[in-house]
This record gives sequence, C-alpha cells and structure tokens, in this order.
Amino acid sequence: MAISVSLINMKGGVGKTTLAAQLAHAAARRNLRTLAVDLDPQANLSQALLNAEKYVKHLRDKKPTVVQIFEQYFPPTEASGSPRPIDIGEVILKKAAGSSNLDLIVSRLELSHTLKNPTGKERRLAKALTKVADDYDLILIDCAPTESILTEAAYHASRYALVPVKPEYLATIGLPLLARSIQEFKYDNSDHAFDICGIVFNHSSSYSDGPEGSTSIKEVQAEAKKNGWHVFNTHVRYSRSYAKAAREGTPIGSTSYARWEVSREFSRFVDESFQAIGLTQEKQ
Repeated sequence: MAISVSLINMKGGVGKTTLAAQLAHAAARRNLRTLAVDLDPQANLSQALLNAEKYVKHLRDKKPTVVQIFEQYFPPTEASGSPRPIDIGEVILKKAAGSSNLDLIVSRLELSHTLKNPTGKERRLAKALTKVADDYDLILIDCAPTESILTEAAYHASRYALVPVKPEYLATIGLPLLARSIQEFKYDNSDHAFDICGIVFNHSSSYSDGPEGSTSIKEVQAEAKKNGWHVFNTHVRYSRSYAKAAREGTPIGSTSYARWEVSREFSRFVDESFQAIGLTQEKQ
C-alpha cells in the first residue's frame, strides 16, 4: 500500500511544487509506482509535470481533474447527456511526463470553487485514494499555502507532511501556524497517524545565502527543536536548473546543461527523505 506524503507550508514561495515534481520524478526513476496529486488551484505541479502546452490541451479536451473528486460527479457531456458518478481511474492521468511509473491527478483553477461550499468534502480525496492505494508505492500531494478545506483534505489523505522552508527573513512565519493546524487536526482525528517527517531547507533563490540565510536557518532549527520536528541534513541549494527542469518537464538529472553536483545533491535529499518515511528500497 502506498505511503502518502503532503508537501505543505503555511507560507508561500518556499518551493513546494519544485520539490514535489522532482521527488515524483526521482521516485519514478527508482521504479517506485508514483502518483502525484495537485491540490493547488494554481495547478503549478500539473504544468511542471506535463508542461504548459500539454496542460492546456488537457483542459481544452475537458478531461477530468481533481475537481471531480471533490464534487463527486462528472458533468454532462455531448456523449453522456447527464451527470455521472466519478471513477478515480478516469481522473488519474497515466504516464505523466512520459514515465510509466509516474501518474498524475491534474488540478485547475476551478478547484477554488470547492472553498465556497466546503461542507462534507474534507474526506473525499482520502476516500478516492483508498481505491488505488494498492496500485502505488508513493503518493505525493502538493498543497496550497493557505489553510482551507483543501489543507484538511490533504491531512486526511496523508501519513506524513514534508515541509519545505526557504531560509530567508520570516522563514519561520508559517511554522507555528502549521504546528497549530496539525495539532488541531490530530485532536479531532485521534485515530489518524499523521506526522511531519521533516523540514527541508530549499534555497529557491540565490538570496538565501549569506548572514541572513544563516540566521534564518538557526531560527527554523530552534522552532523545529521546540516542536520535536526532524530537520533534514541535506539542503536543496539554489540552481537555475530547477526552473529549467520545470519548463522541460524533466528530472533534474536529465535537464539540459544541469550541473552534476546539483543532481547529486538532490539525490542525497531523496535518499534522506525516503528513509524518513520508510521508503528506502529501490525496486528492480
């Protein structure tokens, strides 16, 4: 059965989507059956894995997205003539990014409509994923940076949270909010095992180096120690190759002109993060 991990921080701009996309690629390359779930109405993960052209075509062809999971029906089409119940198998886009081991649940802006009428929807994603959990080794959920019904849906669907942090001024701003959010969720759902598997420093811009970055790292480490959270030893250092990988829809190691040390460093982070969630073996 799959291990489900949400990438989340209550502060935006910390590189959640970049890490989600590259972790998905890395897992697939290790022959792990991987499902990426885009739970952000901005749909950046969908575009990073498909590229912008294929993503637009997906929408123009009116193919299903994560919206159908929350609304629990497919709208009428010229062929069907009436609404019909969802089938999670139809929502999952197989072989995303050209990999036979990487599937995707696409998002779209209309997911934000779910926020207008959230009652009773917080468990729908989890219930849908139970139907395919045996088909995957890893499920990665990319979350929006604000607390909402989508956040709670991610909690219900996950065993772990992976928290990217950008080491800069106000780096800790989202951590107390996240701690309180998770504590409240666990209080209301005492039977649900849900833990932060670790905090990773994601240097998603060149401005995070120097004294300010060092100060921010110390502040985050102090906050993590107070809450008993693990901090990964490997930092994901800034590189233009990550933006290029998103544009090309490729793993960092296959991106054109990517420096070998960037690929090696990310591989170390993959090893460390997979070990933290008990996913340590590469499948043959």
